[in-house]
Amino acid sequence: MNYIRFSSTYNHQQLCAELENVLQQDWPLHFNTRDFDGEWRSISLRSASGNSQDILAHPEAQYQDTPVLAMMPYAKEIIDSWKCEKEAVRLLSLSPGSEIKPHKDPGCGYRDGVFRIHIPIMTNPEVYFMLEEEKLRLQSGECWYMDFSCTHAIVNKGYTARVHLIMDCIRNEWSDQLFAGHGYDIATKRKSPQMDPATRTAMIAELERMDTDTTRALIARLKAEQ
Repeated sequence: MNYIRFSSTYNHQQLCAELENVLQQDWPLHFNTRDFDGEWRSISLRSASGNSQDILAHPEAQYQDTPVLAMMPYAKEIIDSWKCEKEAVRLLSLSPGSEIKPHKDPGCGYRDGVFRIHIPIMTNPEVYFMLEEEKLRLQSGECWYMDFSCTHAIVNKGYTARVHLIMDCIRNEWSDQLFAGHGYDIATKRKSPQMDPATRTAMIAELERMDTDTTRALIARLKAEQ
């Protein structure tokens, strides 16, 4: 089960109203320029430093609310309604004509103990996700989980920006009940492959080359297991 469209929906018009002032802030360009064509920008609602322009993931960090979150009280209600620990919480904007290239984010699936939630705020009919071989269209106000350890890509062929609220969450008993209630088999655990030291070192080197939020977190886990 690579994705879930949750039964709950949110008021995207209220989110859009809150977003208006945030759009006037400085949105840093996504740091991983190898993974996209066009313009992909982000601003943080929760970050390791508490700075809204800090869009990097920091393993073992104590994440803090940013000033931008104070501008979005309804978004904060949504975030707080998820009864689990959150790491990075961001708004990500994909400009018209832009594309996030096919890639994987290792360690970013529910069975890895973390999960990423997407809530579309602004979108258009020409925005779609490719998750493995399946095309998904996420509508404003919906709430989705997708297993980003699978190959995925995002395309915006429309004439308006796509803006999503994205939460990186830590799995717990509450989330297990939520996922199970939506048909997810939480009993099956992802098997961790046994690696010799040389293989582990090579994997760390390759992940360092990829240099994404999730690969940095996975590097920290691999190094801790050495």
